[in-house]
Amino acid sequence: MTELTATIDWSDLLEVLLLKKYNTRLVILSTAILGMVSGLAGSFLLLRKRSLMGDALSHATLPGVGIAFAIMVALGGTGKELGGLWLGAIISGVLGLATMLMIVRTTRLQDDVAMGLVLSIFFGAGIAILGCVTRMPAGSAAGLESYIYGKTTSILMDDFLLIITTALVGGVTCLALRKEFTLLCFDENFGKTQGWPMLRLDIILLSVVTLITVAGLQSVGLILMIALFIIPAAAARFWARQLSTMALLACAIGLVSGWLGGALSALFYQLPAGAVIVLVAATFFLISMFCAPARGIIPRLLRRQELNKKVGEQHILRAVYELLEESARHQRHQDPEAFRKVKNHAIELPPVLAKRTWSRTELNQLIARARKKGYLRADKGTTLQLTEEGFGHASRITRNHRLWEIYLVTHADIATSHVDRDADMIEHVLDPDLVARLEEELQDQYEPVLPSMHETATQLGGAI
Repeated sequence: MTELTATIDWSDLLEVLLLKKYNTRLVILSTAILGMVSGLAGSFLLLRKRSLMGDALSHATLPGVGIAFAIMVALGGTGKELGGLWLGAIISGVLGLATMLMIVRTTRLQDDVAMGLVLSIFFGAGIAILGCVTRMPAGSAAGLESYIYGKTTSILMDDFLLIITTALVGGVTCLALRKEFTLLCFDENFGKTQGWPMLRLDIILLSVVTLITVAGLQSVGLILMIALFIIPAAAARFWARQLSTMALLACAIGLVSGWLGGALSALFYQLPAGAVIVLVAATFFLISMFCAPARGIIPRLLRRQELNKKVGEQHILRAVYELLEESARHQRHQDPEAFRKVKNHAIELPPVLAKRTWSRTELNQLIARARKKGYLRADKGTTLQLTEEGFGHASRITRNHRLWEIYLVTHADIATSHVDRDADMIEHVLDPDLVARLEEELQDQYEPVLPSMHETATQLGGAI
């Protein structure tokens, strides 16, 4: 890398970024537009659960390239005319598409089996055909392997216009049929019942993928072309919940990946553009996978940690509350009014530890969190006492968990021995009428030895 960077200065960087060089301009613009439309089509493929379909179609184009070369040479040409090679690739790709659809719809084989068959058979046939055309006495097959790995430096103005036109046709088709493709991706059976031609829409979508794949053969290559369909769409999926937003982000990620990849390839001539574009897109994917607010790994871990702390805090408050209930139930037989004062009692730590499988360190952390929020008071680490706010919070938590138990046993037919007491705030899930019925059942199953929720709310000056 040192040898590469030693030859690069600020003037070279500015020339590339400002697209001053003619060939650089063609390469970067073509790869950027190709990445953009690939991200758009890849969004539908991803939601259609056919991301690898682009891989199968790209490999299916290779036999057509070899056969088109042989035909053009036999007709007296050089065999390197891009239009003829693309025509052969399109025909071969459509044949591969038809083969996949025929396998899926006439047999019991699934999509992945059909894609694997077409990919391996057509790619094997393409390699064999290329091996044959290299031995033809007329014409030179040198450079045909660039369709496998990509070769952006060979792009000329005519090639650039053909790439851009083909890619834009595919992109415009996706935009024009975005509603129909959305229906195809999310509920194909519903579309059939409404009379939509779902098979034709499926063929159109896959034909668009084939067209974009053929457009990217020269710049990215058929092996890496699948990455432009999958990676931008997969990266955008981490950030978006709606298809429209996801498609826009996938287009942006594909465009930037193509732009930066082409620019880096222009700066470092030893680096192939296709591979660099894929690595740049993969960088966006890794950033999205780890940092996306809704689905990223790091935010999810942070939310889970916070949730675990919140659940632990609720557990300790409920444990103290239940111990107060037991104490009040024991004293009630001697003094009927004693249970109204027991909420101010201090609870020893050993009974609290026995309520859960906490270690002493975990318990101390939970106590510190509850004290910080004003729910608990601790006396030299030996006893715990609920504050007024903590008592109200603990009583609500205990009630919610008991409602959850009753709901599972009464309405979900769950055995009592299997009821999970670690419940969330059930009042946000159940409707008010069902909560009222459950509270009636709660009165029958749990004797209210401590002040009621309404009494606690009155003491605290607000509703709970």
